[in-house]
Amino acid sequence: MIRFEGIHKSYSAAGRETVALHPLDLTIEAGEVFGIVGHSGAGKSTLLRLINGLETPSGGRLTVDGRRLDTLDGDGLRTLRRRVGMIFQHFNLLSSKTVVDNVAFPLRLAGVSKAQARTRAQELLARVGLEAHRDKYPAQLSGGQKQRVGVARALATEPKILLCDEATSALDPQTTASVLQLLDGINRELGLTIVLITHEMDVIRRVCDRVAVLDAGHLVELGPVRQVFLHPQHPTTRRFVAESEAIDENDQHAQYAAIPGRLLRLTFTGDGTWQPVLGRVARETGIDYTILAGRIDRIKALPYGQLTLALTGGDVEAAQAAFAAAGVEIEELRR
Repeated sequence: MIRFEGIHKSYSAAGRETVALHPLDLTIEAGEVFGIVGHSGAGKSTLLRLINGLETPSGGRLTVDGRRLDTLDGDGLRTLRRRVGMIFQHFNLLSSKTVVDNVAFPLRLAGVSKAQARTRAQELLARVGLEAHRDKYPAQLSGGQKQRVGVARALATEPKILLCDEATSALDPQTTASVLQLLDGINRELGLTIVLITHEMDVIRRVCDRVAVLDAGHLVELGPVRQVFLHPQHPTTRRFVAESEAIDENDQHAQYAAIPGRLLRLTFTGDGTWQPVLGRVARETGIDYTILAGRIDRIKALPYGQLTLALTGGDVEAAQAAFAAAGVEIEELRR
């Protein structure tokens, strides 16, 4: 659906050039939920704005839904943008218009009659659970309701791609979960390609299929969320995962150094998450274990568990082999 080939972007101001994106290659498949994570200034928003043609790359080739963006004229870009919906961090609703008129607004801009636009808007409000609020004004809505209006408005022109610009960062955790559940349902029901940028790895974990990690304009890690989240390779990615689990890496390393034994990180996925592997291996091999850190949760629909253990006593080598035989992924942190 979206292909970046050697894409890079620089800005010039006062005789100085600032690089927002260094050359990168990236493919986003049709129908997937693709996450882009990075801290402020990493280049996330620039990457997003390139997709809908609001920014022009300084070099490289960008193809969206089979169309080379550098070959499109003004009319071509306007046609493309109608196939690309946008959800914003701060909602961007028109305060003087009712909820239903906010949703109908992009249709009216596209030349759809008022009656048809309102009918379509009411259908979309029912989809996002806000049919009863159609005649209210944005000021009368909660943050989560405003973002649902934003989702409905983004769907008005029946886009093939949905871009989410920090769509949940202004919301509380419970409301964030409900909005992400809504986006997941829209992806499954409509088959939309969703590109979601965020600075929260937990958002990526809940809804995305694959993720790209940006750092200072560089693409530093890319892959399925399961792999990137559970086995991060780049220091930036490891920091994001640690932040999502409220871990202070410096304190953690100091704590581990004071604890004897072999340090392992065990990763359980799928049905194996719920099996009593740890107790069984301990009984069979006579090891003692100390749980230093752990989490059981889901990556989208996939259950997973991850435990950091210190193993002492018994037959540690046999224990490690038994974990592997049970299908547990093992990372040896210290022998």
